[in-house]
Amino acid sequence: MIGHIESYDEETQTGVIECDDKFYEFHIDEWESESSPTAGDDVDFMPEEDGSATSVGPVGAYLQDIRAVKNHYIAAVLGLVLGMVGAHRLYLGFYWLAIMQMAVTYLSGGYGVVWGFVEAVLLFTGHFHRDAKGRPLK
Repeated sequence: MIGHIESYDEETQTGVIECDDKFYEFHIDEWESESSPTAGDDVDFMPEEDGSATSVGPVGAYLQDIRAVKNHYIAAVLGLVLGMVGAHRLYLGFYWLAIMQMAVTYLSGGYGVVWGFVEAVLLFTGHFHRDAKGRPLK
């Protein structure tokens, strides 16, 4: 069946899928994709009698072309201006890397600026191709 994810909780790794005004619960163990489930994603799944869902996977990957959403020039400028706090990584959806960049900048007394600058150059030259969801950059 095809439905969409109503909610997903990272802590419990469980979510709810809505399909035809019915709700099905799933656990991350039933998720069949490398990217994490997100509320609002369309999914294909197998409903079970007990109200759970198995074999849950995204349908957008094979029903439509993947569209570029984020612009690599915006990310590069953010890397140049605010790279020391990981603003470009936040923009691209790499939240943990952004937190690590903030920590490195803080703990090293400001040398995390180099990390942001290097990544800004890589973004300008086209060496970063995708955002955190795997979509290509504009």
